[in-house]
Amino acid sequence: MLNAWEAQGGDPQRDARTTVVVVGGGFSGTLFALAAAAARLDVVLVEREAKAGPGLAYGACDPRHLLNVPVARMEVGLKPSFAQWLKASGADLSAAIEEAGGDLARAFVPRALFGAYLAERLETALAARNGRLRRVRGEVVRVSDRPVPSVTLSDGRRIEGTHVVLATGNLPPRPPRTRDGGVYDSPLFVPDPWRWQDIDTLSPDAPVLLIGSGLTMVDVALMLEARGHRGPIWSVSRHGLVPHVHADVAGRLGGVEPFLDPTEARDPIRALRLIRAAVRQAAVRGVPWQRVMDAARPALAAVWAGWPQKARERFLRHGRTWWDIHRHRMAPRIADAFGALVQSGQLTVIAGRIASLDLVPGGVAATLRRRHSGRALSLEVARVVNCTGPRSDFAGLAVPPFDGLRETGRIRPDPLGLGLETRGTALLDRYGHASTWLHALGPLSRPAFWEVTAVPEIAVQVHQLVEELARPASRRQRPDARLIAEFVDLGEGI
Repeated sequence: MLNAWEAQGGDPQRDARTTVVVVGGGFSGTLFALAAAAARLDVVLVEREAKAGPGLAYGACDPRHLLNVPVARMEVGLKPSFAQWLKASGADLSAAIEEAGGDLARAFVPRALFGAYLAERLETALAARNGRLRRVRGEVVRVSDRPVPSVTLSDGRRIEGTHVVLATGNLPPRPPRTRDGGVYDSPLFVPDPWRWQDIDTLSPDAPVLLIGSGLTMVDVALMLEARGHRGPIWSVSRHGLVPHVHADVAGRLGGVEPFLDPTEARDPIRALRLIRAAVRQAAVRGVPWQRVMDAARPALAAVWAGWPQKARERFLRHGRTWWDIHRHRMAPRIADAFGALVQSGQLTVIAGRIASLDLVPGGVAATLRRRHSGRALSLEVARVVNCTGPRSDFAGLAVPPFDGLRETGRIRPDPLGLGLETRGTALLDRYGHASTWLHALGPLSRPAFWEVTAVPEIAVQVHQLVEELARPASRRQRPDARLIAEFVDLGEGI
């Protein structure tokens, strides 16, 4: 057994201090580990990959993949700031800064740079060797509180602490439910586009089918284009809608004051009316609708928390796709490159569904049903790539350590399949009781907050949990949902 105190050079005979074992070394886990160590908490960061920090979001990306928000929104309270680090990095930021009118704060830079920034901040903290932060490489297969909070790794090592924080980020997508004719079990199906191992051996003329039409599809299409792909690319999704683009980042177009009142936005219809009214008012002043969406962001968690379950179900069924394409937008340069693919005819986006997939000699025969006409479209492709986005339905997911936690009643998947139920960041057990030792950060806690997948929201969540755990145990508050009051003010013109 590996005792966290002894592993960090501590004295096991001293008075117990807070020791947090963090499961997952992507953005959420790394930021928490850095902030907690800075607050003089003892932290063990467990990550199975060789490098901790970037995670899939900022590590498994192509140089052409840009952040979906400007630099100013990627500041997370670390020193040096992301902007300061970029200036000293030597990276070629000329195109991004030119697009932003010379203002780095408004620039959309490559995602990989943020991943490198996180990795460097973590390496610097580990090198300080102050005994507060330790990194362990391994896969957590079990989390338990008996006799004390601990995690067990796949190689049998056990790490004890006083708290465990689950920060595993997004899970790989699940394949659509359709007759797949064995395609899902073949090398011709790519279940996770960020782990597409044979992409570099794909023939440049090979036809490809992308399932989904969101930001992941955009990234994959541009990833293919960057590799010189010439073959046709089809994208299919239920509505055939693609993300909108951010407003002109070179000019200061003005901002919109936060306007969503949870008491007025009591259901999706009322919330939509408030947003549309704000869009009309902004248009009179020449302010684009994108600013209105940004101004709605601080109150989203409180609005979501105020909706009854039926209202949430209606939103997910009828409004989620429309929300996503307006809320999760493309950087201008990404939109230009994506638009060029569509205009050239190489990329075709289809509104419909997959009726069937079948293996045929040399490829996959796909039958699509168009949304409005119901007419069939037959394609033969070399690869089918699942770009539907991360799955979050933990109720039936056999993935450690979540399956064990679910079976022992330590966690409770939410009925809408969005993630795990929490009160604040404290995970709820099967009886609805908030844990005093087990926490979740980022996308795992989405049921309580709806929007907790982006850097600004996660950063607020991280720093509030650190603040709470840094208090003496006698002064800690009971787990609550105080985070829903307000997440973040994005500021004017950003």
